[in-house]
Amino acid sequence: MTGATFPIGTPEEPLAAFPDGAATTCRAGDVEMTAGEAGGLLKPEDFPFTGPGQVADTILSRAGM
Repeated sequence: MTGATFPIGTPEEPLAAFPDGAATTCRAGDVEMTAGEAGGLLKPEDFPFTGPGQVADTILSRAGM
């Protein structure tokens, strides 16, 4: 999420922070998904996010990690 400005208040804002938008590949350990797939795990009530760690923790938790 380099380049993202926090807080992030909407589901569309994180995708804009990725170089290839929703098609950007994200990796955490052995898990790989696109930013679009990761964004699909976020819910409106998750926002606002105050930092990248909070975004990552939420996505990994929803992905069962």
